[in-house]
Amino acid sequence: MNAEQKKILIVEDDFNFGNILKDYLILNDYQVVLAKNGIEGMEKFQNENFDLCILDVMMPFKDGFTLGKEIREKNENIPLFFLSAKNLKEDVLKGFKIGADDYLAKPFDSEVLLAKIKAILNRKNLANFPDTDVFEFEIGKFHFNSKLRFLSFEEESIKLSPKENQLLRLLVLHINDLLPREIALNKIWRDDNYFTSRSMDVYIAKLRKYLKSDSNVEILNIHGEGFRLLIK
Repeated sequence: MNAEQKKILIVEDDFNFGNILKDYLILNDYQVVLAKNGIEGMEKFQNENFDLCILDVMMPFKDGFTLGKEIREKNENIPLFFLSAKNLKEDVLKGFKIGADDYLAKPFDSEVLLAKIKAILNRKNLANFPDTDVFEFEIGKFHFNSKLRFLSFEEESIKLSPKENQLLRLLVLHINDLLPREIALNKIWRDDNYFTSRSMDVYIAKLRKYLKSDSNVEILNIHGEGFRLLIK
């Protein structure tokens, strides 16, 4: 299993629908646990760690709203999605009052659900993103001042552009670790699409050029995932 996989809890009493949704999310590189009712869903939630919960509203023994409220009491921050065959305004408002991040009426487009899941997990990652008031860093033989946007090597200094500066700072905060591509795009470009992704690749190439003076400093491309600033 990929260490970066996110774990999703689906609570759905429709066996066929639940398994189809589970298989679809697994195909899209999520780890998925399926529970067939609210009671079983709460047991699994208490015994395992999840990144997001998808709850059907109408279930026997314990409905999705009750389960969602109980989950919220245990964890204020975990994203909650409600699914329902009904699209009544009262139900939608009830879901959001409990603390839902989204509410989808069945039938729904699975690609839309997938996009919503990615978006909410990206926002969660940004909220948990490491930050610091420190603005001066040593990168091998380089000195980097992110407040003044200067990258210095021996007697030479380069004034970085704002985006170069932001990107290098994110890499430094993840030094020798993975900086996910979507985190950098959403943090700096405020969007994750083909054009912003290509733009970021250009800035990565510029940073590599600046850092080539020290052979022990390298920006690695982790295919399909992001970048790693490596200090050898």
